[in-house]
Amino acid sequence: MGSHEEAAPVSKKMLWAGWITSALPILMLLVSGVMKLARPDNVVKEFTRLGYDENIALGLGIVEIACTIIYLIPQTSVLGAILLTGYLGGAVATHVRIGDQFIPPIVFGVLLWLGLYLRDARLRALIPLRN
Repeated sequence: MGSHEEAAPVSKKMLWAGWITSALPILMLLVSGVMKLARPDNVVKEFTRLGYDENIALGLGIVEIACTIIYLIPQTSVLGAILLTGYLGGAVATHVRIGDQFIPPIVFGVLLWLGLYLRDARLRALIPLRN
């Protein structure tokens, strides 16, 4: 951080709350990514329903898993959250385009950032919430 003040350490309660909040979207993204790599019939049907060629599943699965791993590493978690925000934004756009339910990817994005906010003092210092 250079000449800037160091962020206060994170309490154990906030760290645990952050990881618990992040757990659902992390698990969802990892399972989703693995399913894209495995390409069972239901995934292929879903790609067709969404208007995508099934051949892009491999690339999307790799991107999804890679971004989630970047998010899981404390030193790169902010970058991972930014990348996953873009990824989930694409999911929102895809579902809006076909008139489908688009709230779940928004909720997962909020949970990713909330979990990171709770467990990363640097982010709290950058974006202070006022009461």
